[in-house]
Amino acid sequence: MKQEQMIEILEACLLVSGRPLSLDDMRGLFDDIEAPSTQDLGQMLDALSERWSERSLELVKVANGYRFQARQAYLPWLSRLFEERPPKYSRATLETLAVIVYRQPVTRAVIEDVRGVSVSTQIIKTLLERGWIRIVGHRDVPGKPALYGTTKRFLDDFNMSSLTDLPPLAELSPDDHLQKELELPEDGERVAAENSDEETSESETGGGETEAAQATEWVAEPEVEIVH
Repeated sequence: MKQEQMIEILEACLLVSGRPLSLDDMRGLFDDIEAPSTQDLGQMLDALSERWSERSLELVKVANGYRFQARQAYLPWLSRLFEERPPKYSRATLETLAVIVYRQPVTRAVIEDVRGVSVSTQIIKTLLERGWIRIVGHRDVPGKPALYGTTKRFLDDFNMSSLTDLPPLAELSPDDHLQKELELPEDGERVAAENSDEETSESETGGGETEAAQATEWVAEPEVEIVH
């Protein structure tokens, strides 16, 4: 099979798929003999991305693979197609999510320590039901509090392929009262742990005498799919 024909097959499958396609998904579209190598597949995706460079859709890489999506410039018009309005989240919910994103894996006690107020159970439930966070394990201290981290769906929904795509804390608004509390040692170094099915093994490195800094051991748990 010619490479151009393979590119057209990839294009069609990516356009009609209701989810991002991983490299393995795309290789699985072809017979074993015809299946392209990882290098060839990368070249075909680059060619496909270039082909759509001047169109209203673009090929993007997210945590779970590749997908076509509308360019940001068209969102005002696309939003008129849907009667259902996207959910609005309170400042408290977004602040809680921000703490989890930049300080994961993190316990509820640490979230409360950073924000300076108690965290509503409903906020944690909302983030879990949205599929943006999950319980990645339990801190090995009395009571074994749950440790929260982000998911691949969080990366997909926020158009990122990994946590390294997060904006540096230095780019956040200086008026944001969370900026100082979220900063990590060495000029705001972010947590490098990736959202994957692997067990997270990093310990907290944030400053301050919090539970995360005092306890260095925790028990990881496998990711459980959230059914909506």
